[in-house]
Amino acid sequence: MTGPAATPAGPGARARPRPAFLRIVLALLAGLACAGLLALGTWQLQRLQWKLALIERVEQRVRAAPAPAPGPERWSQVTAASDEYRRVRVAGALLHGLSVRVQATTGLGAGFWLLTPLCGADGNIVLINRGFIAPRAGERPVAAQTPAPAVCDPASAAGEPVVVTGLLRISEPGGAFLRQNDAAGNRWHSRDVAAIAAARQLARVAPYFIDADAKSAAGAGRERPVGGLTVIAFQNNHLVYALTWYALAMMLVGACVWVVRLERRRNAILE
Repeated sequence: MTGPAATPAGPGARARPRPAFLRIVLALLAGLACAGLLALGTWQLQRLQWKLALIERVEQRVRAAPAPAPGPERWSQVTAASDEYRRVRVAGALLHGLSVRVQATTGLGAGFWLLTPLCGADGNIVLINRGFIAPRAGERPVAAQTPAPAVCDPASAAGEPVVVTGLLRISEPGGAFLRQNDAAGNRWHSRDVAAIAAARQLARVAPYFIDADAKSAAGAGRERPVGGLTVIAFQNNHLVYALTWYALAMMLVGACVWVVRLERRRNAILE
């Protein structure tokens, strides 16, 4: 025997309203999503204000008159937020035999930054990025052979004393993207002050380096780097991001209003 056949839902079958619980859950989810989008937009506006303040601080530092570079008493306090791109001045003798080349790509093409230790009158050392040099044809990096003194002595350093002005920069530890510094092979991909100081056996080295300006970059020595190429640029897309999040929130609100109107129309027909 077979039971009674189920009655198919025909055109005249009466549809049931959606459960109230389901409508409440969907409304809560839509509200949470809208609140999240609005929060993201507001956070981007806050980031925008922070970025504009940062750009203004950096512009003020770059335009300011050069001040003495931070000494040992301030080394532990030097940070990117408080000191990077500050115009500074330092005097001493360049230790050309301990220079390091760091791979670089600039508006002049691919080549190297030339970093040379500067021995100050107080016996402390500051790495000076003297500027950009182009590679020589067929040139290969070789390990440095000249040992560094345990403590620098400006009186015995080769070359005349120089005064370098430029922008204070924060050390770049670890290397570049997918490229690690190779101290033994003398291959450098980032201006890692601590690693360079260790490779050259330098003592009492400042934890920052200085990008020399065009006037004081070359100094003495057979290398003639091009200085003053520091690029100061900050990505500032926070307003675009904020408008995007707010637009998505408005679209979600519009979709919710449309769905609510359709639901009310459907319920009115069912009644």
